[in-house]
Amino acid sequence: MRLTIEQLRLTEELDQLGSISEAPPPVVTRVVFTDADVRGREFVKSLCRETGLAIRDDPAGNTFARWEGSDPALAPVGTGSHIDAIPNAGRFDGTVGVLGGLEAIRALERAGFRPKRSIELVVFTSEEPTRFGIGCLGSRLLSGLLDPSAGESLTDRDGITLNEARVSAGFAGSLATVALPRGYYSAFAELHIEQGPLLEQRQVPLGVVTAIAAPASLKIQIEGEGGHAGAVLMPGRRDAFLAAAEIALAVESAALSTGSIDTVGTVGVCDVFPGAVNSIPSRVRVEVDVRDIDQTRRDHVLNQIAEACDKAAAKRHVKVHSEMVNADPPAQCAPMVVDALVQACETHKIRFERMISRAYHDSLFMSRISPTAMLFVPSRGGVSHRPDEYSSPDAIAQGVLVLAEALARLSS
Repeated sequence: MRLTIEQLRLTEELDQLGSISEAPPPVVTRVVFTDADVRGREFVKSLCRETGLAIRDDPAGNTFARWEGSDPALAPVGTGSHIDAIPNAGRFDGTVGVLGGLEAIRALERAGFRPKRSIELVVFTSEEPTRFGIGCLGSRLLSGLLDPSAGESLTDRDGITLNEARVSAGFAGSLATVALPRGYYSAFAELHIEQGPLLEQRQVPLGVVTAIAAPASLKIQIEGEGGHAGAVLMPGRRDAFLAAAEIALAVESAALSTGSIDTVGTVGVCDVFPGAVNSIPSRVRVEVDVRDIDQTRRDHVLNQIAEACDKAAAKRHVKVHSEMVNADPPAQCAPMVVDALVQACETHKIRFERMISRAYHDSLFMSRISPTAMLFVPSRGGVSHRPDEYSSPDAIAQGVLVLAEALARLSS
């Protein structure tokens, strides 16, 4: 079988999808269930229709485009990613796995390959947490790890529920019907940009992912007492921001204390009320992200953060309330899918490195119901979630070639 990747066509399609945005180029902003998101989905579906794939949407907005195999009774092989993009993002995060997955299918068709198992391209809903505060909505629902009641309990900043947003975007039906049975896919492989610098630094063309770090997300509310910045003397203050600052530093300290390079902790949101230079902060909301490939180690960090919240509350005479948004278990990638990707690299004489995904992806949740692994292509400078995010056409084409070869092996 001689596989060829139409690199120019794929590059043009990535550019076209990148132009469907709520912001002018080169910025890509495509928040789930907005007009730009809906138009982006329709663009991808139009390409799938041209390829002759059978398309269906589920009530969560996940899209499935299937190339029917010779034995439809067998569990299919899955690939895919997402097309939603955070504000002020770039063209390649998620989209390389969607449009690259489609090009892998087209390459197999051009080569005269006929799969025994069907191959299904999945476009997951809302991998990014931008609108509803929790990432991987579509794959969480598919894997049964998110209760369908989230349709009413999750709201955006305007108070619009997940159910209201999805229905307005054209995705009706009960979320209770979204979950797939365990083993629905015989294997699942996601192509993605690395979003880190290691492959580029080491000059390695591809990364075969063997483990995916899992996130824990916290929302912490600190209630102090406001007052005039000049009139309230320092000994009597109950400054909510200073308590938040101590908690933020404790997040860093807890992550460093494990001694593992795989433990990371971030305070990415700090909302200060009332936000005036001459007013003592009376209320602060911070959001914390902790990740590791070792769940015990990560949970130890969470315990340290909880202790830091208690200490800050006592020291600063404030009230601290902490809410766990999610604490997902890490995933080890399935050896059979990792082996298929490794063999595909070796077949095409493309150097690769086994590596860990420190960002989490829809594959983290698909691994709960199907044997799963990931394939990374290098990101220039390790940059992602920015307009200058970039992976070269050559690098992407190599990833698509290996993905196509692996899909052939897994679907035979």
